[in-house]
Amino acid sequence: MAEAEAGTEPSASIAARLAHVDARLAFEIDVVAAAAAVAAGEAVLVDTRRRESWDHGHIAGALHLPKETRDARIAELPRDRTLIVYGWGPGCNGATVAARELLAGGLDTRELLGGYEYWVRNGFAIEKGDVTTHPTPDPLVTAETHGAESSGESHRPDAAASAASGRSPA
Repeated sequence: MAEAEAGTEPSASIAARLAHVDARLAFEIDVVAAAAAVAAGEAVLVDTRRRESWDHGHIAGALHLPKETRDARIAELPRDRTLIVYGWGPGCNGATVAARELLAGGLDTRELLGGYEYWVRNGFAIEKGDVTTHPTPDPLVTAETHGAESSGESHRPDAAASAASGRSPA
């Protein structure tokens, strides 16, 4: 810290950490920025999970590209937009592996921080079968609503009682 305060060049250790952070910022994208990029037509979301996970629920509008079909389907992926790959959540590195393969294949790819879990926790649209819903945002990860109130969808047990009484859940 003394080096930065004195206005001198950062040490090799600080420079290495700075390079690491810069690389992460270039490679990773958070769910709010990803939703904005998709809405602007700049990106496409790509689910890298297996079929059972996809069927359990996935990000609305995402493409499904599990490991088992990735090699055969890589040519089908759009090359005019950034691919944002995701897995279950922060504890899953399947999206990281997929991102490496797609980048090695010359595709502009980023990884979604927090994966499907944080997309859901932020209240963005998800699909299961032919049904699209907006889960109630988790106040621990966001104060934004992303359409949950307008859809009436909730994962909170007190929401139905609150809606029936005409009051807003606390």
